[in-house]
Amino acid sequence: MDEKLDRAPIGVLDCSTDGTVTGVNEAARRLLDVGTADVTGADVGTVFPRSVENTLSTVLDAGPPTEDREFEEYYPELERWLVVSLVPVDDEVTVYLRDVTDRRSHERTVADIQGQLDRLILLNGLISEILTDLVDASTRDEIAETICKRLGETDIYEFAWVGERKLGADEIVVRASSGATGRTFENLTESLSRSEMGPEERAAETGTLQVVRSLASDDTVPEAVRRAAFAEGLQSMLAIPLTFGTEVHGVVGVYSSEQEAFSSRERASFETVGEIAGFAVNATRNRNLLLSDTVTELTFEVTDPDSPLVAASADLSAALSLAGMVSHDDRGLLCYFRVDGEPPATVAETLDFGDDAVVSRIVNDSAETGSVEMELGTETLLGVLSTLGVSIRSAEFEDGSGRIVVELSPDESVRRIADAVTRQFDADVVAVRERERPVTTANQLRDELGDRLTDQQEAVLRTAFFADYFESPRGSTAEEVASTLGITGSTLLYHLRAAQRKLLDSFFDDSVSVVRK
Repeated sequence: MDEKLDRAPIGVLDCSTDGTVTGVNEAARRLLDVGTADVTGADVGTVFPRSVENTLSTVLDAGPPTEDREFEEYYPELERWLVVSLVPVDDEVTVYLRDVTDRRSHERTVADIQGQLDRLILLNGLISEILTDLVDASTRDEIAETICKRLGETDIYEFAWVGERKLGADEIVVRASSGATGRTFENLTESLSRSEMGPEERAAETGTLQVVRSLASDDTVPEAVRRAAFAEGLQSMLAIPLTFGTEVHGVVGVYSSEQEAFSSRERASFETVGEIAGFAVNATRNRNLLLSDTVTELTFEVTDPDSPLVAASADLSAALSLAGMVSHDDRGLLCYFRVDGEPPATVAETLDFGDDAVVSRIVNDSAETGSVEMELGTETLLGVLSTLGVSIRSAEFEDGSGRIVVELSPDESVRRIADAVTRQFDADVVAVRERERPVTTANQLRDELGDRLTDQQEAVLRTAFFADYFESPRGSTAEEVASTLGITGSTLLYHLRAAQRKLLDSFFDDSVSVVRK
């Protein structure tokens, strides 16, 4: 071999026309991993390890090449991509080798990143569509069908299904499904009926996402589901709980033919879907409750000594009754309690339970009565009840026990609510009854509110309203409205506050209710 070729940075092999190696340089020895072995006289096809396409052998088997040939192949034994060039010269063939593994690796990395980016863009669009549709969904069936249709009919995933707890049982039942369900889904539904613990059941039990990256071999997946998934080429799945506060309203199962289908970003997006869907389910339950002519009234007696309110009523000779609640997503519940029998300041000192319950301020204070503003954590009894889609009608605590009355819509499961409370707290259901709610028309409501106002209060309220006093910015000042009525500004404000108080009393006093910020 020519000395220049022998020292060339690329691999060079000299061969006769029948493929016999007559010379090889150091670069070729390194690339082909033959070390110091004497390959002179060997068939060039045996010097090269096998490749996926085995193109070199195919070319040489067809006879001596008469023109330049070049191909690029991966050699698994070498873990290298090589560009192989065959150049016939007179009665010889020179084979040139170039290692392009780094370039191929870079291209693959770029392709992987681009693929992940394309997938993420597609997924974000899909998630956005789901969230938009969930806002418009008015029933639990619509919520389930929306999620399944969007996820099951996309090319990203094979199929999706939505389940929820069966009324009066711990079993999860299918509410909707979509996509190429096949035998895997059939075996899954059978395992649900046998209450076998799988990823979806764990998600519903713990309220956390469950991801399985190898369906065929993961022992946490029921055996029948594993076998069917292997046969149908399903690789991974994600179970998403539909959560609202501490309550899990259902679960979504998403199945994919890719093993790495659910990246951390995808899981975060699906976690948002679970939270929004859980909120939507809770909203439909609240809507059903508001629109029902009849309600189910459920009364709990609470004696749990770990409950801050029960403990406080045991330590004090005071009665605490809930006047109203406002939900803070980041801080739990803001509650207002009326206090009878003890100074509110004494109650405030007793009710310091850290994050579970703390009095933020005293609203009204006198010798043995008043009211306090209190922050309750989401893990407290009232915090849990506020996430269950019920209306808290009253809550009273005295002498070491409490009595809480809640309202449910007629189609709601009494057992679901009762179990959610009694599983976590020392509480018993002491009464269940159906109650009709009178239907009040808009005219009747207007007449009832009008009867509460004095003539002067109604005149002041009407004048201020039509004079755009309540607009922002105001169309009239308090002084201008007062001048129109021929009264002083202070008199106007006095009557306005009195009228507004009466209207707000009518709106808020029917039951405690929970207002969400």
